[in-house]
Amino acid sequence: MDDGPPVSFIGRPLSRAFETRLIEMAPGAVLPYDTTEWHDALVVVEAGAIEVEGALGTRRTFGPGDVLCLERFPCRLLRNRGADPAVLSVVWRRRKPG
Repeated sequence: MDDGPPVSFIGRPLSRAFETRLIEMAPGAVLPYDTTEWHDALVVVEAGAIEVEGALGTRRTFGPGDVLCLERFPCRLLRNRGADPAVLSVVWRRRKPG
């Protein structure tokens, strides 16, 4: 079954209700997990692959087009074990002032 092209936020205009950030992880890079950074975030793997290591040491790899909500997982870190950079799009609902 063909699910169509992978999900991507690169080059897509988003509503002003959202903010986005690209994160590039070099090969071998490790990004410690901080719950506050991922609050209410939707993450899309745009290129490469990332390994998410859980709090109990379990690991799972995600590739292009995979969509994650890291806030829901007890994570320890994100790692790029590949030979190529990994690129993540991170999208949040814009916080209302006040």
